[in-house]
Amino acid sequence: MRYTISFMAASAVAGLVIPAAAEVPQVVTDIPPVQALVAQAMGDLGQPVLLLDRGADAHSFQLRPSQAATVAEADLVVWIGPEMTPWLDRAVDGLAADLAQLRLLEAEGIYLRSYGDGAKAGPDDHADRAGHDHADGAGHDHAADSAAEDDHGHGHGHDHAHAHEGVDPHAWLDPGNARVWLSVIAAELARLDPANAATYQANAARADAEIAALDARLDAALAPVRDKPFAVFHDAYGYFADHYGLTIAGAVAPGDAAPPGAAHLAGLQASLEQALCIFPETQHDPKMVETIAADTGLRIGGLLDPEGAGMEPGPQLYAAVLTGLADTLIACLDQPAP
Repeated sequence: MRYTISFMAASAVAGLVIPAAAEVPQVVTDIPPVQALVAQAMGDLGQPVLLLDRGADAHSFQLRPSQAATVAEADLVVWIGPEMTPWLDRAVDGLAADLAQLRLLEAEGIYLRSYGDGAKAGPDDHADRAGHDHADGAGHDHAADSAAEDDHGHGHGHDHAHAHEGVDPHAWLDPGNARVWLSVIAAELARLDPANAATYQANAARADAEIAALDARLDAALAPVRDKPFAVFHDAYGYFADHYGLTIAGAVAPGDAAPPGAAHLAGLQASLEQALCIFPETQHDPKMVETIAADTGLRIGGLLDPEGAGMEPGPQLYAAVLTGLADTLIACLDQPAP
């Protein structure tokens, strides 16, 4: 045994350089649709952590100590941004200020909208909205965003989810945005793990093609209901409606933190004269929807789940969220008027 020389020692003697083994980044994500997109880009190389517990509220969630430790130990955080999950902003700042992160709402080339934009969008707007140019960030005032940032470069979006003012953070409901994000996610993973760059890029390209095909199918399926107004529980569906040319007549709750006031409900009922259906939402009490339906004669549709809160997390969840929304809307709207 004394004559045995280890491979490392022999390599050193020979002057060889042994490259370090590639390490796949440890990635954490905020909500299920984001976790699904990252999982598609990573493929078999790794499993991104989903911080939001199944069924939990994305806006007001609180990290457990074990989850905070996971964030602190991560190589990359991929999240929508503080406009959607302010609790993660506090965690990143407090636990790992130098942690690499992708705030997806800040990605160049995506379509952003403000709350209230396109609330009455309908089939006449479909060509423009469905074909919007993601390359130039159509419809988004970056200068206004910059002016709203604080000294640390963090947008004052923490209250947006509750006040429903400013940028609407539900941007994943536009599949064009998801396709841009896949490219951005793959590029960041490749930067952190160049040895596997080709795999990340191939995975993202495959996922991009799948979302493009899904988008085409949903566009065709939703065509018959574009001129049929409907109401939703929560003002979260603007991107989906914009992209597919759907007509949202109103939302029961303009915000997440407080129930709607009497003035809002009175105005809502007045705007629902032409609507056909009203849709409750996963994680929210349907009683108010039922009351409005009884007062207006609207059909009650199935539960909408814009965040995939009631779905099994994983790479297929993103497609399941969009498909679920489309199928639920069609099932109620594509019926003869009552």
